[in-house]
Formats: sequence, C-alpha cells, structure tokens
Amino acid sequence: MENILNVEPLSMDKTGLKKDALKGDVAVVTGGASNIGLGVARSLAWLGVKVVIADVNPETGYAAEELINSENGPDTALFVATDVADETSMRNMAGKAFCEFGKVDILINNAMDMSLGGQILTSRIYQMDRQYAIAARGTMIGIQLFVPGMLRRHHGVVTYSSTAFRYPVGPSNYCAAKSAATSIMMSLANELGPVEETGVAVFCFIPAGVGGARPEPPKVQPSVWEPQRGEPRGGFMGHGMPGYHGMIPPEDCGAALSYSITRAKELHGSGIIIQQALRQMDWPFPNPETVRDSDFERINEFALSLMFGLMGPGFPDPKVTLNSINRSETPPEPPF
Repeated sequence: MENILNVEPLSMDKTGLKKDALKGDVAVVTGGASNIGLGVARSLAWLGVKVVIADVNPETGYAAEELINSENGPDTALFVATDVADETSMRNMAGKAFCEFGKVDILINNAMDMSLGGQILTSRIYQMDRQYAIAARGTMIGIQLFVPGMLRRHHGVVTYSSTAFRYPVGPSNYCAAKSAATSIMMSLANELGPVEETGVAVFCFIPAGVGGARPEPPKVQPSVWEPQRGEPRGGFMGHGMPGYHGMIPPEDCGAALSYSITRAKELHGSGIIIQQALRQMDWPFPNPETVRDSDFERINEFALSLMFGLMGPGFPDPKVTLNSINRSETPPEPPF
C-alpha cells in the first residue's frame, strides 16, 4: 500500500499544533489520493478531521482510505471516486459525504492533471479544456455544493491549491486554468464579506516546489535505491527549494496547509506561499542556510483587483505620477 502511495512519516509533530485540534470537523480533499492532496488529507486526519478523499483514481483512492484509517482509526477517511469536472459525479460525492458524516466544514480544492500541462503554442485545445474543467469548473461546483451549508452553520474553510500566475518554460495551460480558479476563490472571499459575519474563511495556498511521485527505481541493484527525506521526488521543478536539499515532501506541505487552515480566519481573502506558512511555524528546515530571510509585502486590495492592468512595464512615457504598489522600491528575491 505504501509503495503504491509513496508516503513518508507525517510532519505534524513539528507544527506546534495539538493532535485532534480540529476534532469534529469534516473535510473534502479533491485529488486527495496522491502527492499534495494525500499529504493534506493525512495531516488533517491527524488533527482529528474526518476526511472525504475525492479522486479519479480508485486504486490509489482506496489505498489512501486504508492508510488514513490505519493511522487514525476506522471510519476516519472515506474514498469516493470523483471526476471534479463532472457535476453529477461531484453531487454523488457530496451525497456520500453528507450521508457518512452529516456535513462538510473544510473544502480543499486540489485536484489537477499535471500530465496535460504544456506550453501555449504546443498545447492541444482539449488539454486546455480539460485543465480548465478540473480547475475552474471543479472548484466552482465544489463551492456551490458545500459553502451554503457552511454559511448556515456559520463555520467553514474553503481553500485552493494555486500556482504561479504565469510559467516561464513549462505548463502554461495549467497555470492559466489555475489562475481562473484562483480568481473564483478571491471573488468568493469578497462576495462572502468579513469572516466575522459569515463564519466562513476563504484563502489560496501555493505549494511551490512540492515533490511528486518518486521516479522508477534503477533496473540495476534496486534494493539499494532509496531516496532520503527531502530529496527530489519528481515533478516539474528539479532544483532544491529554499530550506531543502531537493523538493518539499508532500507531508511537509500537508502540515503547512493544515496549519494555515487552523488560522484561516486571519487569512481570509489572502493568498500565501508554502514557505510563508513554514516560517510562521518556525519550521526545522533540513537545509536552513538556504531559507529566505525576507518576503514580498502584501499587495493592497485595490491593486489586487486591477492586477491584469498593472502587469509589466506599461507605457514607457506615462503621463501621470506612478505610485508603487508596495512600499519597497527593491523587492526581495522570489521565494523559489
């Protein structure tokens, strides 16, 4: 089972959170049977959350359900085969979630298909259609199925596994589709208004540089091949991430997002990067000398709403005085 899922020990003991701190809550994790989704599902279960794994892959889905139940006790996790882009499939999953657990308090929109990623000039249209259907359509369906109940109970968290606004060399169609879903999320936060009034918090989370599935072992002497924690585990970013010797393990990502969920009321209407959450927890990085000691300032709400009109250098001869979006004239290095 663990070989199928490619898991490592959880990192929740490093978060400073108490075990079962979210006991009584129920979460839906789309794409929850592998990589980031599985790391989040396992981490939330450690916090006492009942977890619905909504994933298109039955083999890994049932294995994930079995693993989480073995780690936390029976009836902690429920796998439901789900195509998030299909409304009927999503409604079926929601019905089973309500039947099994009675409610959903946390919605983690995470599902995506990286195999369809490609550059703009070489992507087939069906790739873009499918990426958009999973990211934007799937996110909107999930919101409409679960947020009304959260509002009635005055209790809920909605988050989205976002990505770069643009990508320089790789899966540009993937980023475009996720940008649409991110906009849906930020608009939802505005539409709902202050979390103090609704009880529902909405934020986006960028899990930059989190390792995917391990590569196949070498054909020669496979018994001696065993990657160490924090080493590259595949994915489209092969260089070491700040604080790590390679990619960030999904278990660490699950810990970071779970921690952020416990602080969701403070993060309402925000987008954060995984390194920001890790630093907030005083994370014991395996390669601490590479951790950034600065960050970008937050973009104000007015500038954020006009982001598409504020990109790039603009007119070389502006006729009005330009104000910096941020106070800093020299921004720090990017976080990855």
